[in-house]
Amino acid sequence: MTRRGSLTLLLGAATYVVAWLFGAKALYPVATGLLLAPLAASAWVKLAAGPLELRRRAGKGVLLEGEDVWVRLDVRPESRVPAPSLALTERIAKVGDRHTTLSRHGRAYRGTYVLEAVPRGRYVVESVHATIDDPFGLARAELDLDARGSLLVYPRLVSLDRLFSESGAHAQDGRRLLLRRPSGFDLHSVREYEQGESLRKVHWKTTARRGRLMVKELEDAPRDEIAVILDADSSAVVGDSFDVQVRAAGSILRAHAAHGRQAVLAVNSAARPVARVSSLEGDWLEAMGVLAAAEPDGTRPVVELLARESGPASRAFETVVVTARLSGALATKLVQRALSGQGVSLVWVDAASFGGRTAPVDPELLRVQAAGVAVAVVRRGDSLAAVLGARTVAGSAVG
Repeated sequence: MTRRGSLTLLLGAATYVVAWLFGAKALYPVATGLLLAPLAASAWVKLAAGPLELRRRAGKGVLLEGEDVWVRLDVRPESRVPAPSLALTERIAKVGDRHTTLSRHGRAYRGTYVLEAVPRGRYVVESVHATIDDPFGLARAELDLDARGSLLVYPRLVSLDRLFSESGAHAQDGRRLLLRRPSGFDLHSVREYEQGESLRKVHWKTTARRGRLMVKELEDAPRDEIAVILDADSSAVVGDSFDVQVRAAGSILRAHAAHGRQAVLAVNSAARPVARVSSLEGDWLEAMGVLAAAEPDGTRPVVELLARESGPASRAFETVVVTARLSGALATKLVQRALSGQGVSLVWVDAASFGGRTAPVDPELLRVQAAGVAVAVVRRGDSLAAVLGARTVAGSAVG
């Protein structure tokens, strides 16, 4: 019962006492009404406040950043007593509380609201709170619903027919990636050493643990052709520069997947998620989900992903690094890969330009370019399709 209901009940009792003391029979019906109204409202609300099933539908098809998202709520109560009124309050991460009053349609209650110009990201519904009120506000029931979920808003990618890294000497007439089919070996299991086997196959960690020679069983496994490394360095973000990094990495990944190339996406964030794609079918949505949820919360240098023997870049024939911070260690690693004949390219997002500043030419960028690494520089204000579609070290930017 609400405060208004309690006061109404108290007023009804006082009216009844006054009618009894002064013999004012005309006040008895008023007192009875004042007493019964909050009690009846409370009983109605309690009977209607049974379990609720909530279904949430956001938009139609894939949700892209910058669009308005229509969210439809459909609530079906288990109680056969209709609720006098029903409202939901959803707490959505990055958005805040959304209060929606639902209207009745048969036994269901429905409502809609709009999230305007939603940025890329993963929006988690942290809690859902249902409120049932009677028409006069005399009684109220509040329910917490177990109807959490999340809303994925994907980055808006650009279509690339040709990549800056596939021009000139880097492309080998545009056929290098299509002609080489990836293969390699993965560790499958370990077994005991047999006389005459090469000691190169010994698995020394297992040997030390078991006290006898153990060798590696290897099996043929496909290798990735392309590794796209997205650096999510938290200290390199200015304005929406990281969103541009995400669009660049996703657009490059999409271009390779469209040609059926085996590719892997690795994000250098706190969680360091990895997604593999080979086409624009089912596994592509998984990669898009990783891009949608990517946050610039990385604290470890991206060069670690390139240096790790078991890392995503170790098994790829070509590596693309998308970063806003080109450290000396990263530049050295890229140069080493280029000089050893491995395919490597760099997309450098000039974060300073997103703060309205003009940064001087980075000497590390020139060193990387001089070693033969394909470089694309992205600055605020230009088209991503133009930058990533032609080899350049001049400023270009974001569409």
